Amino acid sequence: MTQLSEEQRLAFEAAAFRRLVEHLRRRSDVQNIDLMNLAGFCRNCLSNWYREAAETSGIAMSKEESREIIYGMPYEEWRSRHQTDASAEQKTAFERNRPKE
Repeated sequence: MTQLSEEQRLAFEAAAFRRLVEHLRRRSDVQNIDLMNLAGFCRNCLSNWYREAAETSGIAMSKEESREIIYGMPYEEWRSRHQTDASAEQKTAFERNRPKE
């Protein structure tokens, strides 16, 4: 396995994260409920993780701010442009697979 410096590892992880976020922005046809049902996380989860990382570093960030970073626009704007109503099947799958906290 290639040995990476801590700086390289962080840079590569950051690049992969940015690519994931850009991919999700381009794939607005993929609904959050679909991501949750298939992968157990969604754009909102990413925004929560981002906010938690900021707060761990001592930087206060609102839910709205972290969502805008992930969605590339205010969350309500994204919802009005791209979010569709979940089908009964999607809702059932979500309840069956929902993470238990």
